[in-house]
Amino acid sequence: MATITDSITIAAPQVRHTQCFIDGKWVDASSGKTFETLNPATEEVIAEVAEGDAADIDAAVKAARRAFDGGPWRTMDARDRGALIYKLAELIEQEKEALAALETLDNGKPIKDALNADLPLVIDCLKYYAGWADKIQGATIPIRGDYFCYTRREPVGVVGQIIPWNFPMLMTAWKWGPALASGCTIVMKPAEQTPLTCLRMAQLAKEAGIPDGVINVVPGFGPTAGGSLVAHPGVDKIAFTGEHTTAQIIMKSAADTMKRVTFELGGKSPNVVFADADLDAAIAGSHFGLYFNQGQCCTAGSRVFVEDSIYDEFCKRVAGMNHDRKLGNPLDMATEQGPQVDQRQMEKILSYVDLGKQQGAKLLSGGNRFGDKGFYVEPTLFADVTDDMKIATDEIFGPVMSVLRFKDQDEIIQRANNTFYGLAAAVWTQDVKKAHRFAAEVRAGTVWVNCYDVFDTAAPFGGFKMSGLGRELGAAGLDAYLENKTVTVNLAE
Repeated sequence: MATITDSITIAAPQVRHTQCFIDGKWVDASSGKTFETLNPATEEVIAEVAEGDAADIDAAVKAARRAFDGGPWRTMDARDRGALIYKLAELIEQEKEALAALETLDNGKPIKDALNADLPLVIDCLKYYAGWADKIQGATIPIRGDYFCYTRREPVGVVGQIIPWNFPMLMTAWKWGPALASGCTIVMKPAEQTPLTCLRMAQLAKEAGIPDGVINVVPGFGPTAGGSLVAHPGVDKIAFTGEHTTAQIIMKSAADTMKRVTFELGGKSPNVVFADADLDAAIAGSHFGLYFNQGQCCTAGSRVFVEDSIYDEFCKRVAGMNHDRKLGNPLDMATEQGPQVDQRQMEKILSYVDLGKQQGAKLLSGGNRFGDKGFYVEPTLFADVTDDMKIATDEIFGPVMSVLRFKDQDEIIQRANNTFYGLAAAVWTQDVKKAHRFAAEVRAGTVWVNCYDVFDTAAPFGGFKMSGLGRELGAAGLDAYLENKTVTVNLAE
């Protein structure tokens, strides 16, 4: 079984901000209500956080509207705007150790992952979009007649942003970066499970010199704070990362005011290993592609298709890696896997383990809660999985790998596409023709070849089918925050 580590190497961080951040000020929720945010490794209360609702969302939207319509953000020199975004990135970099520890405390991810993955990506994202601020340009268009025609790209306005709990700081950066570079103002609702780092980032944005009202953060719950944000007539666009059924509710509500919407949603990503692959690399990459972040990744390679001739060896070696995986205190630098984010998530994962066993899959490792404190689930591996099993069709969002057999390339492309998701996919092969054919024919927004979970801020990210609408990151990530305006000037005498 997996092993536990006991030593603590990073001290628990100070919690500085638990109120709503509206118009540059820290304020209690108008109702006076608070909610608990828990340490998922100990099940203890970290802090009481302001529970924002419709009244707080209304105040935040009005502040964002004032900052957009009459404030300096939209109209300031674009280079100055970029410099302020860059300053925010520098302030985050200066306290990255404390922020990583706060992320680990609130979310449960191993501190080494927060330090070595999350924080560098957060900083890079903000610096990247800081560089875009003065490069948003229109075009001149030759049209018939004696006219001068050109386009302007203008900020969409006040944007509502709703983020998940699996990468709280990174999702904040992914949303803030392009919105700020475009000149938009923001009202953000962080996930109720993990509000603390987003609130700290709001204070750092103020210290960086970003004007009051440009960034507002209202912690709270989806049906109240989130629902009010989506329905508010003063919001011009909603950006949401989360689960597809919630996105469907948001889309219906946003239709009443014709808000622009972008969604980055879930996945059941196929990860295909051919017999001609570098097996060592494929096993290591597949293990990382599923178990990283406790399996709480929308791109997780949870459907692993392995060619017949290497199937048994693949399963045996992954099971061995699971046996040696270190679970324990996520603030310990030796810990490889922390707890799931909360009890509900842990219980959901364990219910899918039961379903896998009931439907005939072979449990090779894990399958149980780990320890008697904290929301830990053992790294779990199922073999002999078939396409129709629930563990092969549903997004589990946990450390559960399903390994399926396949025989040939034509079969695997059809099976890979046999899902209503389409977020990511991967293929492991040394045959360049196989790789390019798979990349061309699989219906997914991102395809990795001989690698997994390689992200860069410059590369667009998003999904096909039920995995989303629109793109984040790269130049494409700006499009959702900009309107195109055509101007035509009569030059005739």
